Amino acid sequence: MKTRILSLLLASSMVISLTLLTTGCSSKTGAPETSAPKGVTALWNVGDTRDKIVVMSDIHLGIDDSYTETLKNRPRLIEFLRRLQSTTDVRELVIDGDFLDEWFLPVYYPSYTDERQFYKDVIAKNQAVIDELNDVIDKGIKLVYVPGNHDMTLKAGVLQEAIPKIVQARDAEGLGTYYTGDRKEIAIEHGHRYDVFSAPDTVTNAELCGNKNTILPAGYFYARYAATWVLEGRPKVEKNLPVVTNVPNKTNTDQYGAYIYYSLLKNISTRMTPKEALDKKIFDMHIAGFDNAYTYLDFYPAQQKDGTISAPVLFKNIQRTWSERQKVNNVKVPNSFIKAVAGTTDWEYYFSQAKAQYLENPNESVDVAVFGHTHVPAYRDMGNGKYYLNGGTWIDNNTDYLDATRTFAVITTGKKDTAALYKYTENGSVIDIGASVSKKAD
Repeated sequence: MKTRILSLLLASSMVISLTLLTTGCSSKTGAPETSAPKGVTALWNVGDTRDKIVVMSDIHLGIDDSYTETLKNRPRLIEFLRRLQSTTDVRELVIDGDFLDEWFLPVYYPSYTDERQFYKDVIAKNQAVIDELNDVIDKGIKLVYVPGNHDMTLKAGVLQEAIPKIVQARDAEGLGTYYTGDRKEIAIEHGHRYDVFSAPDTVTNAELCGNKNTILPAGYFYARYAATWVLEGRPKVEKNLPVVTNVPNKTNTDQYGAYIYYSLLKNISTRMTPKEALDKKIFDMHIAGFDNAYTYLDFYPAQQKDGTISAPVLFKNIQRTWSERQKVNNVKVPNSFIKAVAGTTDWEYYFSQAKAQYLENPNESVDVAVFGHTHVPAYRDMGNGKYYLNGGTWIDNNTDYLDATRTFAVITTGKKDTAALYKYTENGSVIDIGASVSKKAD
């Protein structure tokens, strides 16, 4: 669903700014401070106080090394975490969602019923990373986790068992916003709350499945379909998809919304063509409230006999549940289904949501909003000390921003915050990419 590529992302990158990294005020950690690892260099020239919040998102640690999205970068992640322990002006490390991955699975991955055990197996597969995160806490850095869409079913107790002193920011099932900084002026969330395909959905399939545990949204199914296509070598297979010929009038917001949803999925489905047949029951689901097997066509929108546009089985009339989903998901400032669908592949949509929900919301006192989710690093200086950042991703191959992986945000909290976006390079240097991903904020 992500189509934008900027190959010159790092063209204007510069060596990390020491000025930004040595400004700030008071030291607050909330964790006992011990000495940094011997012989491990800090990520930058450290300041005298712990006033920096480091935010990493979309690490995507997987269940199987043969197709995990973070394999080549895993040793670099471990190296980064070790050096972070020596960076003594860091107060907090926030993992901003999609830490562990339950979505990037091929459809032929064996069906399972125990999600807790699934995540425990992911943790065991990536135990070296977990060990370093525990060490990060032991070195006086507060560690915080915010749920993402790829790990929205991760139970708090499973993660707490692996990392006992981790702080988890959760405000709804599969969601959370973490407020931090000297004045609680920093808001950090994954961003999937505003994405039709990725926001938790316990509403649309509740009647079909007879329960309200069906949290997995449509994006879960498309992610597994996409993973299959990628692992099969991105084959070009002719697909006989249903075609909607009756384009509704825009004044009919219900059906026009359904048509916009169909149009987006049509574009994705003609580009993403795994070998599996459309009518084969490839999604054998016995988790998260589902207990059946489904085909691709079961959730692909089509023109029904009564003329309406809807998927026939899963996610029927999804446009009609968006308002309720936003209430369940604690969206502060709701928006329309049409706007949310149109924003799915427009990364500026998430900036607009950061402004609406936090930076320009009179009921919030937020100066810095940080999202993840898109895998596209972003830096917006709105002036007057307000910033929007997207931390990007740590996956090995970021098809959305070819040269951007191992990116992270740093906010220096104080009377007036500073914010920056960086990349951890293959040779271990840290470079400032803020200028290369910056646009003038409206």
